[in-house]
Amino acid sequence: MKAFLVTGSFADPRKEQPFSIEMAADDEAAVREKALSTIGSKHKMKRWQIKIDKVEEIPADQVQSHVVKYQIGA
Repeated sequence: MKAFLVTGSFADPRKEQPFSIEMAADDEAAVREKALSTIGSKHKMKRWQIKIDKVEEIPADQVQSHVVKYQIGA
């Protein structure tokens, strides 16, 4: 597994709400799917309301989330 940083925003009823989240997945397509699923579930948003601006792979030594570190084996 690799670590990714996903950044984007979603349409909160009052304003655009930016987000940045670290996730672990095998490839970019899998991390996009996981991000849409997670954010949609937590914030009751539809997939079309979530805009992913950037997905970038990050090195294991720059990961801050303990869960992601465990998942990638760092």
